[in-house]
Amino acid sequence: AMDYERNKALLLELQRAAGTGNDRCADCGDPDPEWASYKLGIFICLNCSGIHRNLPEISRVKSLRLDFWESNLIEFMRNHGNLWAKAKYEANVPPYYYIPKSRDCMVLRQQWIRAKYERGEFLDIQVCQDPCSAGSREGYLWKLGKGRRQFQKRQFLLSAREGVMKYYRKESKGPKAVISVETLNAMFQVEKIGHSHGLQITYITDGQTRNLFVYHESGKEIVDWFNAIRAARYHYLRTTFPNVPEPELIPRITRNFVKEGYMEKTGPKQKEAFKVRWFCLDSQERNLIYYKNPLDAFAQGQVFIGRRDEGYEVRDDLPEKVWVKKEKPVITLVTPVREFVFICENDRKQREWMDALNGVITQL
Repeated sequence: AMDYERNKALLLELQRAAGTGNDRCADCGDPDPEWASYKLGIFICLNCSGIHRNLPEISRVKSLRLDFWESNLIEFMRNHGNLWAKAKYEANVPPYYYIPKSRDCMVLRQQWIRAKYERGEFLDIQVCQDPCSAGSREGYLWKLGKGRRQFQKRQFLLSAREGVMKYYRKESKGPKAVISVETLNAMFQVEKIGHSHGLQITYITDGQTRNLFVYHESGKEIVDWFNAIRAARYHYLRTTFPNVPEPELIPRITRNFVKEGYMEKTGPKQKEAFKVRWFCLDSQERNLIYYKNPLDAFAQGQVFIGRRDEGYEVRDDLPEKVWVKKEKPVITLVTPVREFVFICENDRKQREWMDALNGVITQL
């Protein structure tokens, strides 16, 4: 019992020790990890420990507080730790490779952990892949068809060198779409697509945002596609903006919507009936895009959101002469052209949307 308590205290001391990186999960960066892999010598969070548990060949986990730790394991943890592991297993992560955080979906975190420890993809013996070759890929993805009824197998081709992504309905025929890497974006949308490997690809065609919803049965394959799209985008940004510093380019490779969800909106005269719409807020493009259904290919419209000093603001009341039947929280988005009125489901959603919209208005 004395050993148990003493070793637990030593372990928790190690987890908090300055300059070790042990105070954050080695894989997703979550603070105060409560678990550790005694085979790899790293401190990890509860969520990542579940992924490690499925890789017994390379990792073995224990709880810092609930399990007994032998003295030799404590010594092993002391001689290794998170910074040591980072230097070894993340020595060669390409700048375009997406490093997941704790809030990211399971498949991204799973494949990051497997890529690091199981496949050793980023060990320093390997030559860092050039984004042009990494941004070229060919294969099949399941794509949501017209009318949102079913997924169909489609051939996709990505070429960073040509700066395009194409997909085909039939191999013998020309491409169904040729997508410029310039406006290409990809984000994981697990709940929306209803598949644990669901990926939403967006691009601009004829001035309109177009969505493709895809997945692949293999987690590795879909994450490889995602990172190939990121490599192609990185190659495009590097060549188009050679003087922009890397830390500014990286966030622009791909992006998630800052907020999505249902609200009700009325027409420009504000006399029309309110209709339920699915809204996506893209802070990088400063657009609030709305759809009839979450899985629609094309938007019904979009609202550009400028800065406060340009006359944009968000209010939690109605414009004069506008009357709403329902006793529900409202948002008025003021633009120089017109005022947009939205109805939210409840106070919490109203607050979330207002915070998100204000975030775009106040960003430079």
